Amino acid sequence: MSKEEKPQSVADALYNKKLISSDQLSAIKFESVNTGKSIESIIKDRGYVSSEDYAQAFGDVYNIEFVKLNPGQIGPELLDSVPLDVAKKYRVVPFNLDGIKLSLAMLDPLDLQTIDFVERKTGFKVIPFITTEKIIDNVLDEQKGKELGEEITAAMEEITQNTVKIEEGQAEITDATIRDAPIARVVGMILETSVKSGASDVHIEPGEDACRLRYRVDGILSEKRKIPKEMTDSVVARIKILAGMKIDEKRIPQDGRFKVQVGKTETDLRVSTLPTVFGEKVVIRLLKEEGTVFTYRDLGMRGLTLKRFEEMSLKPNGMILVTGPTSSGKTVTLASTLSKLNTIRVNVVTIEDPVEIRVPGVNQVQVNPQAGLTFSAGLRSFLRQDPNIIMVGEIRDGETAELAVHAALTGHLVLSTLHTNSASGAIPRLLDMDIEDFFLASTILGVMAQRLVRKVCQYCREEYEPPKEILEDINKVLKEISSNTVLMTKDPEVSKVVKGILAKDKITLFRGKGCPKCDNGYKGRVGIFELLAMSEEVGKATLEKLPSSKIEEIAKKEGMITLLQDGYVRALEGDTTLEEVMRVTK
Repeated sequence: MSKEEKPQSVADALYNKKLISSDQLSAIKFESVNTGKSIESIIKDRGYVSSEDYAQAFGDVYNIEFVKLNPGQIGPELLDSVPLDVAKKYRVVPFNLDGIKLSLAMLDPLDLQTIDFVERKTGFKVIPFITTEKIIDNVLDEQKGKELGEEITAAMEEITQNTVKIEEGQAEITDATIRDAPIARVVGMILETSVKSGASDVHIEPGEDACRLRYRVDGILSEKRKIPKEMTDSVVARIKILAGMKIDEKRIPQDGRFKVQVGKTETDLRVSTLPTVFGEKVVIRLLKEEGTVFTYRDLGMRGLTLKRFEEMSLKPNGMILVTGPTSSGKTVTLASTLSKLNTIRVNVVTIEDPVEIRVPGVNQVQVNPQAGLTFSAGLRSFLRQDPNIIMVGEIRDGETAELAVHAALTGHLVLSTLHTNSASGAIPRLLDMDIEDFFLASTILGVMAQRLVRKVCQYCREEYEPPKEILEDINKVLKEISSNTVLMTKDPEVSKVVKGILAKDKITLFRGKGCPKCDNGYKGRVGIFELLAMSEEVGKATLEKLPSSKIEEIAKKEGMITLLQDGYVRALEGDTTLEEVMRVTK
């Protein structure tokens, strides 16, 4: 096709760019003829290409330019030209004004009604551009975040001016104060901001002069703002009321929960209070109601680790353990595994504390120690529920470990978590819980250790050459991987990456410069993994009760890539930084 010739449809444009195959092109056109659906809607529904590739192909067909926007590049006065509620409703973002010509990024630049409405609303002549839903959401959420900050500040000023200072030991705060509009608004804003920023926890920490508000995003705590000391007790009391706690009890820790809905997202909030010398500290854990289930590749598994883990999870019986510290993604890995295994033919039951991710079709039970429902009690009852697959949230004691091993021995697939630093450390840990070595050797299918590392922001990523001492460390790790013949032979993905790095003249690393779309150069997280498979040799080492270091040596000879090695490879590929790898592994 010549450059002057335009593609007839979006499907043709994608085919010309080699983004879909000839078979897919035929299938799209065939479905369009038979169902009456537009080619564009079929491509979107089937998810053949990314939203960005689709938008660019659409632009090629209709002579509309594709635009990729960064929230930081658009001035607030320009964003204010189209009210936020209008921009959200019609999925548009203004990004440039030249005289009376307003450049407008749109999801559907052929929507003449929206263009006409914006022209009448603003008084400018609209020049439509096409972009993706994700880009529009990023820009509008950034603007919404700024508005939230301004509203919180205004509400805080109002409270500071109108609230009488509550001295220590003074009578309890009145119900009217707690339900006061500014207090309720501030608490609402704190919760809304936490959900929108993707925080996993919110910390409200009273100090001597003020109370600090911190959010944990991507595993890292960062301070957002200060709350005036005069209003701290009122904010804490408001949260305690919402969570069903006693507001007059400040001497002992309390726990509570409630739900909040932001947009279409319903979030379960677990609230914990702790008395400190300056007042009650509150920590709110956010658990999204629908939860997020990923594919193994999305989690970060690949190569031999992915292949072996998939094989283990398809076994009819045995035990798979996932290990790592708190907030290392163990629950997400298990939920994703259950989602993959759950079919109409199997009965899946779980006992968790708490149930963080809801998996459709799975019978999920939450522990309730006050009622006598512990991990061990729940596990006992599960065996009378005709299960195929059992998930135990955590093996905390010898009794739970013994019951889990017994369930695996009697023909069930058991998944659970354990707090150990490495995969090889799980076996000695279970032996310490008085589990017989021959039971472990015959029931454990594998142990997965994992960590979460922050990803380098793809918008402000830059290459750099590391200093000499870091290069020596990198070369040492690369040498370890390349000398592992089983890993290099059986893991084509890792092998290809390592050989490619070694073939380069110089080794470079990546880092984020920091931009409006990220947090100090990082955006999102990905897992690094090590998977110990229970082989004959590892089984012998278990029976001989060898230390974890010896078990790890055997596993490495059989092709296991360690957490540190997997992290280094990820850093060399540009997914994360060496600092992140060191933070989570050492």
